[in-house]
Formats: sequence, C-alpha cells, structure tokens
Amino acid sequence: MARYTGPRVRISRRFGIPIFGPTKYLERRNYGPGVHGPKSRRKTTDYGLGLIEKQKLRYYYGLMERQFRGVYEKALKRRGVTGEQMLQILETRLDNVVFHLGFGTTRASARQMVSHGHIAVNGRKVNVASCALRVNDIVTVKGTSVARQLATKNLEMSTSRSVPDWLSLGKDELKGVVMRIPTREEINPIANEQAVVEFYSR
Repeated sequence: MARYTGPRVRISRRFGIPIFGPTKYLERRNYGPGVHGPKSRRKTTDYGLGLIEKQKLRYYYGLMERQFRGVYEKALKRRGVTGEQMLQILETRLDNVVFHLGFGTTRASARQMVSHGHIAVNGRKVNVASCALRVNDIVTVKGTSVARQLATKNLEMSTSRSVPDWLSLGKDELKGVVMRIPTREEINPIANEQAVVEFYSR
C-alpha cells in the first residue's frame, strides 16, 4: 500500500493550511518552509496554481499521484460536474468514511484500521482502503477485542469532530451507515476542484 511518509508539517506550511490536521507550527511559522520561506515568492502561473490545488487534495486524502489520477479519470466518465464527482468519489472511500465516523483520529489511522482488517462492510471484512461505498452500505468495527478497544478509544478522542449529516453513527454498536452521497457544500473542499480538473485536462 503506497502512502506518503515524508515530513507533514513542511507540506502544511507550503500550502498554508493544516493538511494533515491541526498543528501549532502554522501559528508560529505562517510562511513557507526553507530558508527563503519568509521572503516574497515569484508570481505563480496558471499551471502552478492548478498544481497547488491538485497537491492539496492529494495530500489531504492521502493518495499517491497514480491513485489520484485514477480518481479523476473515474469522475470524468460519470454524469454530472467532473469536479463534484471527483470529490464524491474521494469522500465515499472506505478509509475516509471510517475517519468521519470517528473510528480513526486521522485519515492515516483510519486507513491503518482498514488495512489491518478491523473494519467490515455489510458484514464482510474489507482491508482495501479505497473501497467505494454506496448508499445504505453498513460500516462496522469487527468484534475482536483489539478492534473494538481501538475504535472506542478513537471515538473518545474524536468527540470534537461532528459526524457529517450524510452518515449515521451508532456509537454503542460501533456501526455507521452511508445515508446518501454528500453534496459539494457538505464536503466543503480545502481546494478548488475545478482548477484540478483544468490541470488534468490540459
């Protein structure tokens, strides 16, 4: 399973937003990384702006370039606005849903829970983080003591985050249900998805 393992704060400082979750470093150093960070940078081209928006989304959802390109190509084949379709594909990935339900404190920890076999979809164990969920799919934590303890601990640590309206969470049963596909307004993306579409369509 390919994933980004490099410096995270550096990436967040590059884009000026907490890509991997809240961090105090952005408050202390609200400029780009490197010795020339505080200095003014050269004007960014249209291509550069598209690249920045694409990288924001890619790091936010924890995908490598090849995986992210695959998401764009899948969205391109669907009916509707390509950018919104792309966001919906990203949001309904199993690891992202596990994160939103609170079973993982971060998307990385949610992906680890899936890959370690702690999550089941519609009663069947699934260890593929990119598994696409549909409406009425049921996501549950497996009945093993390790899985339930881990999920319960993560739920307690995730109380500050609210579960999106398009998901339903049963804390006692450690179960979540995909009620519907989220809209763009509910997703509230951290990047301009239309710029990403234009970047790939060049």
